[in-house]
Amino acid sequence: MPPRLNITTLTRSIAFRPKPQLPSPARPWLRPAPSQCRLNSDSAKTAAADRSKREDAKPIEHVSEEAASMAQTMGEQGPDLSQGTPIEDVVKGDKSAQENLPKVMQDKLNSQAPKTTPNMAPKGSRSYSTTTTTPADGNGGPDMGIVDMRPLPEVPATPGLKFEMPSLPLPRDGHIKHRYDPVVEQVTNLLMRHGKKSVAERQMALILQHLRTSPIPKINPARPLLPGAPPPSHLPLNPIVYLTLAIDSVAPLMRIRSQRGAAGGGVALQIPVPLGQRQRRRAAIQWILGAAAKRVNMGSGKGSFAQRIAQELVNVVQGTSGIWDRRNAMHKLGVAARANIVLPRKR
Repeated sequence: MPPRLNITTLTRSIAFRPKPQLPSPARPWLRPAPSQCRLNSDSAKTAAADRSKREDAKPIEHVSEEAASMAQTMGEQGPDLSQGTPIEDVVKGDKSAQENLPKVMQDKLNSQAPKTTPNMAPKGSRSYSTTTTTPADGNGGPDMGIVDMRPLPEVPATPGLKFEMPSLPLPRDGHIKHRYDPVVEQVTNLLMRHGKKSVAERQMALILQHLRTSPIPKINPARPLLPGAPPPSHLPLNPIVYLTLAIDSVAPLMRIRSQRGAAGGGVALQIPVPLGQRQRRRAAIQWILGAAAKRVNMGSGKGSFAQRIAQELVNVVQGTSGIWDRRNAMHKLGVAARANIVLPRKR
């Protein structure tokens, strides 16, 4: 069966859209030129013709008026304008005008001129010599004027040395390994961990800086410091003295040693043993480090532990640290155990 064809669809009109035309660009030579208008062309007198208001048209001030205005600007006292200007000030610096003055005024100007002293060098000459002469001391060396030709230093008497031997005994900080204070060096060594001494030195520097910038401590009369200590107002000025005073004040004088069989049998007796200066300081430093490790960390970073140690040192000086109770307990136990000390008998 053949397909059905719809004849009406073939008769529909097809939409035709023409291409829009763009406007042609305007040619530059066809544009009208802007009109020029001269505003002052009809005026008989232009603004440029009035030169009386210009700065260079004003009359020059008088010498006295110029000096008065300059003195007012500089804040000084200028000449009195109610009186006349002296003729000497008018002709000052003008040689031709000075020659035409009367003889009396010329003599007055010459008397006011500064006189040169006999020892003064003439104008345009040097105050030193640039010629090569022989010195007056008779050394025979050349004298080059301003150049100081001094002889070279003598060779040291000891052969093989460039400089002289140092004078003995050497100062306390003359050795490279002992150039720091003993207390600072001991605290630094006890702060060191895993052989990192540079880290300990940085912490020691932060401790001293905190002591230097801390306020003046308040001393507790119940817990006095060492006798002969400087006043509290001087401690922040010298942080090393501050550190030494805090350590030596709480350093114990003895330690308790347990000795088995001292009284017979297996009973151990507690015997007090005196300590040296370095041992006393070591015990005090260990107490301070232990107390600082238990303090609450108030900051963060690498300097937090150093800040806690410095704060513990300040508390020791002020008498508010618990290390004082530990020291007093150690001394009390040593006094009670002094009866256990057995002295050697004399034969």
